[in-house]
Amino acid sequence: MHWLWVFIVGLVVGIIAKLITPGKDPGGFIITAIIGIIGSVLATWVGEHLGWWGPTGLVHFIASIVGAIILLVIYHAVFKRNASS
Repeated sequence: MHWLWVFIVGLVVGIIAKLITPGKDPGGFIITAIIGIIGSVLATWVGEHLGWWGPTGLVHFIASIVGAIILLVIYHAVFKRNASS
């Protein structure tokens, strides 16, 4: 059940990141979920290890969105570079 929630929250975070990030979105449903999950995991891990926040809270969700936005911007840059080559 845990992995189902990880996927659902990752998908929500990825969708929010896509809505905030300008430009054409090159990825579909699966890419959105993967970017959201990875952004969430990275943001949570970095924040907890740097001591910015505890194990739970709203700040995790916000940080997850920021992490997904950063990954989405990187994804856009890589896709644009590959498309022009």
